[in-house]
Amino acid sequence: MPGRILVVDDDPNVVELVRIYLERADYEVLTAGDGGSALRLWADEQPDLVILDVVMPGGDGWDVCRRIAADRKTPIMFLSGRDGDRDRIQGLRLGADDYVTKPFNPEELVARVRAILRRSSGGPDAPEKISLPGLEIDRGGYSVNASAVEIEMTPREIEVLWFLASNPNRVLPRELILERVWGYDYLVDTRTVDTHIKRIRKKLGRAPGDAWSIDTVWGIGYRFAIER
Repeated sequence: MPGRILVVDDDPNVVELVRIYLERADYEVLTAGDGGSALRLWADEQPDLVILDVVMPGGDGWDVCRRIAADRKTPIMFLSGRDGDRDRIQGLRLGADDYVTKPFNPEELVARVRAILRRSSGGPDAPEKISLPGLEIDRGGYSVNASAVEIEMTPREIEVLWFLASNPNRVLPRELILERVWGYDYLVDTRTVDTHIKRIRKKLGRAPGDAWSIDTVWGIGYRFAIER
C-alpha cells in the first residue's frame, strides 16, 4: 500500500469524493467529521498524511493542525473553502505541507498527495534556512529577506525560490520545478514557472555586491547561480 491517509471534513460529499480518488490510487483511507475524532484517529492509527478542513465542529482545523504539527512526523494538507492568501499563509505557518482550496480537481489532489508523501519519505529533515550574502530564505517561517529587508512573497513563490537556492549552480528544467514545487507536471503549463520566476526577480532585485543570481537557461529552465 502507498500509504494510509486520514481525511477530515464535516461535508460527507467531500469526504466521499476524496476517498474514492485516493482508494483508486491504492491509498488506505480513514475519515473523520470533526476535530476531536480526527485527533483520536491520528493518535491511534498514525496515518502517513492528514487532509484537513479548516471550518468544522469539535475544534477547527487550525487547532488540529497545531496539535499534529507539534509531533513533526505526520504531513498535513489543508483542503478548505477559505481561499484567501492570509488563510493559505496561516495554514503553512502552522506546519501544513500544502493548502488546496475548494472546489478542487480530485486528480490534482491525488498528485499533490503523492508529492507530499514522496518528500516526507526522503530521509532526515532538510535545513529550514538558506543564508547567502544579501539573501536569507526561511522556509519554516515562509519569509524572505533581501539586503536585510523582508520581501513580501506568496508561499508558492517562496517554494520556487527555495528549490532553486537548494540546488545552487544546477540547471533545473521547468518540468522538474513543476514536479517538485507543485507536485505534478501534467496539469499546469510550464509557463507558470516563468511567471513565478519573473515575479520573484522583480521582488528581490539585486544589489551590486550580491554573489547570486537567477539565470535563464534558454530552452531548458533556470539556474540559481552562486559565485564561487
